[in-house]
Amino acid sequence: MVSTALLMMIYLSFISLGLPDSMLGSAWPAMNVSLNAPLWGAGLVQMLISFCTIISSLNSAKLIRRFGTGKLTAISVATTALALLGFSLAKNYAFLLLMAVPLGLGAGAVDAGLNNYVALHCEVKHMSWLHCFWGVGTIIGPMILSAVLHVGGSWATGYRAVGLIQCAVSALLFATLGMWKRGNIQQEEHGAKALSVWEVLSLPGAKAGMVTFLCYCAVESTLGLWGATYISQVRGVDEATAASFGAMFYIGVTVGRAISGFMAMKLLPKQMVRVGQALLALGCIFMMIPAGSTLSGIGLVVCGLGCAPIYPNIIQDTPVNYGTENSQAAIGVQMAFAYVGSTFLPSIFGALAGVDGYGLLPYFAISICVLMTVLFGIQKKIVETKVKTN
Repeated sequence: MVSTALLMMIYLSFISLGLPDSMLGSAWPAMNVSLNAPLWGAGLVQMLISFCTIISSLNSAKLIRRFGTGKLTAISVATTALALLGFSLAKNYAFLLLMAVPLGLGAGAVDAGLNNYVALHCEVKHMSWLHCFWGVGTIIGPMILSAVLHVGGSWATGYRAVGLIQCAVSALLFATLGMWKRGNIQQEEHGAKALSVWEVLSLPGAKAGMVTFLCYCAVESTLGLWGATYISQVRGVDEATAASFGAMFYIGVTVGRAISGFMAMKLLPKQMVRVGQALLALGCIFMMIPAGSTLSGIGLVVCGLGCAPIYPNIIQDTPVNYGTENSQAAIGVQMAFAYVGSTFLPSIFGALAGVDGYGLLPYFAISICVLMTVLFGIQKKIVETKVKTN
């Protein structure tokens, strides 16, 4: 088992991972003016970050074999820190795009590496709590930015503050590298297989499993991006109230993961995923009911609670599904599929909504949820059949 001190460092790393993830959207109204960037420019920055995250996620197994999880985490956090400081120094849009590259590369490596480490070496409850702490990081980042702007600072000062926090976290990680150097863990890291994407997808149940993960990240990102717009434009709720329901969706995800950690002491990961899928579908049904605008808002919050256990418990079950020797490569591919889903599906829905209206949102979301549920069942059946055969 992992020592308490090392576990605290992993928790801190997850908070650090979440800090920059929600800052771009909060800062963009000020950034695009000062950098003379197009209003849609944030989308291109985010897509570039996601693309680089996919690249580093797919190479995480090779990187961990070379550096180990501890050193790779420290290097990755340092990379994101330098990228954030670079954001704060940007004088034009082109430089912002350049800094998006190290930000994405650093985020992907640490995300895939730490998820696999926790899945292999920590109790199940910690996976949910760690992702809850990532959610805390996504809340703290915009809060720092907001505080800086309220005292008369600029968006650049906000990014500089978060970059300096990341520098401090990285320095602490480098100073505590010795905590990661247990012999059995190092041997396990060097023995992990660096499989190609096709080799991972050839593992029993992997194709269904990866698309399951893509579907989950697609539905979470789509609801998070368009939920408030749906409540405002379709249900006629004023913009301030709709925005509060949109924020409560993410609060539901974060609080739900705190609760999921306790539930994980009693339920298996696959049972936790099923609970989440059921709540997610129920939330979508609430959003469809035209009886009242408040019910739609409550439905969005229920969707957030439903999303909470799905991501961490799919990750937690990866070593069981594909073998501990394959888990790092498998999680790297899962992260890549996750970013494909969260990057492109919300845009696809936006294009559809531009033609047929935002009233499609709960139907779009529940369709993906049903597909995810079916694919998850197929994956578990294939994996369980393989175990019985062996």
